[in-house]
Amino acid sequence: MKVKGIRWLGVSTDRVALMRSFAIDVLGLEVGGEDTEDFVVLVTADGSRFELFGRSSRAASPGLFEASPVVAGFLVDDLEAARDELARTPSAELLGEVQSLPDGYAWQHFRAPDGHVYELTFDPNAPG
Repeated sequence: MKVKGIRWLGVSTDRVALMRSFAIDVLGLEVGGEDTEDFVVLVTADGSRFELFGRSSRAASPGLFEASPVVAGFLVDDLEAARDELARTPSAELLGEVQSLPDGYAWQHFRAPDGHVYELTFDPNAPG
């Protein structure tokens, strides 16, 4: 497996509205998907995702923010191969199954040796 970059960053916060405004007005991110009071998908100029998870959206992703309020997604070219490699790694634990969106964007959560949750991320629109 070779990680190409960090493509996704999820943040657990009880201040979604404030963080949304900060990300748009100060950081220059744009809304790039779902945008509710409790969850928002923001995107950077290169297409990386910054997602804010409020209380009810965290409940829909149990365990994701259990050990840390910030979770990073590592961009890979081949999600299945990277997932298989993690499955053979005794110090990593796969969490659930591969999740995907209709556009082909997909991810696999895992617990790393530090006890934190991360994800492998596949983005069909990522530069080659």
